[in-house]
Amino acid sequence: MTVNVLLVGLKAAVVDAAREQLGVPGVEFSSATDIDDVRAAFASGTVDHVVMGAGLDLAARLDIVNEVFALSDETTVHMKDRASGPDGFLPFARSIAAALAGG
Repeated sequence: MTVNVLLVGLKAAVVDAAREQLGVPGVEFSSATDIDDVRAAFASGTVDHVVMGAGLDLAARLDIVNEVFALSDETTVHMKDRASGPDGFLPFARSIAAALAGG
């Protein structure tokens, strides 16, 4: 069974680079940079997990969390800390993906 993970961040370049580097068997990644992208991802299919960076301002992050929970009773949201900055996004997403893959 494939696990579908939506990566959400402020900059498409950071999110897309992370998506390209996350080659985890059994985990499929998509990306978003705002609430409209999040809505589109949910409209396109199942989203099991949302991994969100901290570059978006807090109000936008909270709006996205509220939208995720309004769209699904089964999606888990993982929110990265602000202190590790953009460079921390890939390691954060990688650790979650590895756990989802059982490793």
